Amino acid sequence: MEIYLYQGLIGLTYSMYLWLLAAGLTIAFGVLGILNFSHGALFMLGAYLAFTFYGMVGLNFWVAVLLSAASVAVVGAFLERFFFRQIYHLDLPFQLLLTFGFVLVIDDIVKMIWGGMFMIPPIPPFLTGSVPLFGRPFPIYNLFILLVGVLVALGLWLLFDKTWWGRKVRAAAWNREMGATLGLNVPRLYMVVFMFAAALAALGGALSIPMRPVTPGLGTAMIIQAFIVTVIGGLGNLRGAFVGAIIVGMLTVYSTMLFPLFELFLPYVVMAAVLLWRPHGLLGGR
Repeated sequence: MEIYLYQGLIGLTYSMYLWLLAAGLTIAFGVLGILNFSHGALFMLGAYLAFTFYGMVGLNFWVAVLLSAASVAVVGAFLERFFFRQIYHLDLPFQLLLTFGFVLVIDDIVKMIWGGMFMIPPIPPFLTGSVPLFGRPFPIYNLFILLVGVLVALGLWLLFDKTWWGRKVRAAAWNREMGATLGLNVPRLYMVVFMFAAALAALGGALSIPMRPVTPGLGTAMIIQAFIVTVIGGLGNLRGAFVGAIIVGMLTVYSTMLFPLFELFLPYVVMAAVLLWRPHGLLGGR
């Protein structure tokens, strides 16, 4: 039993990485109505920038994480203003084509700047070590990721449900024309929301660098998992994304442990079952 509980903690850690990525993807779709396939590339860019600031330049870990999130937010503002703003009214297939194009562009830019080698910076000294849990050493950094994931979930709930800015965002998401009529600066609000979503993706990438290799193509692998998460939970629903991340993370870890031959297969089976049972996701609206 202790082995299964320990693996559950590992699964929750992976779930928090997926949650940080899926949260930004969910916000972008729920507010702007755009299905941003390049969100995974922003995750990868955040990882590379954090590696540069912390592992190469030698900045403080917290400073490196904040700088990477801020830098990717600026990239997000550029993409939203000059590209994505032009396709809000188009169907999802056109959005996917454009955003997938940026996956290729950002991937090539990363290769030109950092090359194609795997990079793994060291864990910050104050987060090294482990604590005994269920008879095994559990990394302190994993506990840190669990705490960050829960705090981000709580912060997003407070931001969008309990603040005046959150009310304005929800109003613009519900009906942008009516929001503009009532005095909201909808284009500026959309840009800020997209920057916020991009920063969340970069935060997930920056926090992943001590635990996984930073390599080109990382964003594509992660965005597929994030799409599974958002489809299971419900497109545009943050609570659904959190639940979906936990489901996919736990399923990935336990299937690797019990059914290694089907580890890549089972999340798609669950997604297909959810789509057949509840096409709008577990917590999504119709």
